[in-house]
Amino acid sequence: MLVAGASVSLLAPIAAQASDVVNLEEMNSYSRSTKKKSSRLDSNTFINKVSEDVANLDGLEARQNEFEAGTFSSTTSMDGKAIFWVGGIDGISAIDDDEDNSLADEGSDSFQTGYTYTMNLNTSFTGDDNLYVRLKAGETGEAWKSKPAGYHIDTKDTNDQFRVDKIWYSWPIGDNITAFVGGRIENYYMYVTPSIYKPGALKAFKLGGNSNFGASTDVGAGLKYEADNGFAVATNVVDKNSDANGIFQADGVSKWDTQIAYTQDRYHLSLTYSNAQNWTSQSYNATALGENTATDSNGYAARAYWMPADSGTAVPEITIGYDVKHFEDAANGAVDEAESWMVGFTWKDIAQADDRIGIALTQPLKATSLAGGNVPNEVDDPLLWEVYYSWKVNDSMSVTPAIFGGRDSVQEGEDTTGAVVTTAFKF
Repeated sequence: MLVAGASVSLLAPIAAQASDVVNLEEMNSYSRSTKKKSSRLDSNTFINKVSEDVANLDGLEARQNEFEAGTFSSTTSMDGKAIFWVGGIDGISAIDDDEDNSLADEGSDSFQTGYTYTMNLNTSFTGDDNLYVRLKAGETGEAWKSKPAGYHIDTKDTNDQFRVDKIWYSWPIGDNITAFVGGRIENYYMYVTPSIYKPGALKAFKLGGNSNFGASTDVGAGLKYEADNGFAVATNVVDKNSDANGIFQADGVSKWDTQIAYTQDRYHLSLTYSNAQNWTSQSYNATALGENTATDSNGYAARAYWMPADSGTAVPEITIGYDVKHFEDAANGAVDEAESWMVGFTWKDIAQADDRIGIALTQPLKATSLAGGNVPNEVDDPLLWEVYYSWKVNDSMSVTPAIFGGRDSVQEGEDTTGAVVTTAFKF
């Protein structure tokens, strides 16, 4: 009995394993059926299969082309910026900045806002050239458009319409010369940078004092030569009335600038000569009399800046600017000379890395002489000032609170005090 039981126990696993194995007859039957099904592939079937695969590839290529049509070229880069600000200017409602003898259209003393949204596109076709396009939209309260006492550094009012703000093409000529031409160039973009002071509130402080440079966006062309030793010469011309009268006509509105500059790692010196015809854009930093609307002039802008060897100390960066304009063919008793100055101080990396403290003063362009030798009925000491702290939250965001003000900035007794917080997002 013990032997029989053991034999049964030994045979049980073998029986279980045998039940899991396909028997030989089943395998032969499967082999015969697969041989029948795997008959030779005829040529027509092969050709049809290849055609089907090619059609599928064509469809994928078409979808890829459709996708690529909606993207930028690999040689185009884009960056953007969104800027918002809110603040108020006490006294701005009493300044007749457009000189129409009415205050009804002037800005309010109450808090007002503004914004701009900018996209910059740069495209190269040869690896050395560049097509630059700037698209911009903005909307702002009237107070932030009042020149010069309230005009915010980022003001651009397009009634929320996205527009081409700048467009030009640049290319190298040899190793040291760059040429520019475009339908909406800005002449000071072709200069060697004349100032390192970055305004925190008012555009009047831009470029070391904005009275001689002004805004010049329109049809133009220019050349810039930069030597390896820091010496540079730039010259360019802009016509702001070409749509109506053609380019560079006798009755046009044009400006020809030529800059000579010398720049080293820690300092810069430059002199810019401007020949303007029927030009009015000096109002960004000018009194009512100094603006001298729509008059031919010759202007000179001297600029200098210096920076310490190390940031984060009590020693600031310093920017100095001086402008003088001589107005041609002024009638007897009209302004034939005006001047302005600006000084700006910047402390960097004081409270944290990449922060900035700025303090600046400027005398708006004021009349200093009248044709015929008369004494101008001009304000004695017009002045604008600003103080700000720019806090860099991260690489893409900054917050800049500022206070600013003016004394007799446009006409006698027109004083202002303002505060604004500007937030910028870069991407």
